[in-house]
Amino acid sequence: MTNASEASVKQCCAAFYGSDLARLLLGDSFHPGGTQLTDRLCQLLQLSQRSRLLDVAAGRGTSAFYVVEAFGCEVVGIDLSEDNVHAANEEAVRRGLADRVSFRLADAEKLPFEEASFDAILCECAFCTFPNKRVAAQEFARVLKPGARLGLSDLTRIAGPLPALDDLLSWIACIGDAQPLAAYVGTLESAGLPVESTEDHGEALSTMVRQIQGKLLGAEIMIGLKKMSLPGVDFSSAKRFALAALGVIQGGELGYSAICAVKPR
Repeated sequence: MTNASEASVKQCCAAFYGSDLARLLLGDSFHPGGTQLTDRLCQLLQLSQRSRLLDVAAGRGTSAFYVVEAFGCEVVGIDLSEDNVHAANEEAVRRGLADRVSFRLADAEKLPFEEASFDAILCECAFCTFPNKRVAAQEFARVLKPGARLGLSDLTRIAGPLPALDDLLSWIACIGDAQPLAAYVGTLESAGLPVESTEDHGEALSTMVRQIQGKLLGAEIMIGLKKMSLPGVDFSSAKRFALAALGVIQGGELGYSAICAVKPR
């Protein structure tokens, strides 16, 4: 993929995840498992009140706010959507948490932080959308302190094509460049982040897709009753895509996993 193509994919994904449609379909948590899986990752990260955490692809801060309130640590969130960053910082002020959590516009492949700046990194359902995962993993390793941890949750897929999902919409839905679990492990370990553990959370993905199907149907009804407007949304394609996604999940071709890696001391 060329640099221009990579930039296009990043901006397309950022625009979608900052959109009204994304919030309608995905709710506050833009990843399977919601804050329950976030909590599990934070346990693997061994967070404490003294920890400084980087939340990569933080969206509007749902996970970051949960972590600050549940674990009491400092959180810096980054995202490629200006709307998300602005909204998250406003929400931090509204909650009285601006001294503990902040958000900035940044690219995971070019982190604007010094080496060994963080005690932990959280990256939920985003690594598979990064065009250059090797560079992103190297950046994670660079900004982590020795002995610090990475908690990553993401879609996994069998090796080989999934024709029903291989288009640009697949990128937007976090599927287009999802890889086998072993490939993620290999990418992290080649960047200097040995993987300590992996966990299967496929049930969270199935639940999320079923919820999206229900919300698509509800949105169509509301639009038909002229109680909602989402111009430009192709509901027929969206429903076909969700049905195809559920089919490959049930067939074991698509899954969801949590990964914990540790930077050597």
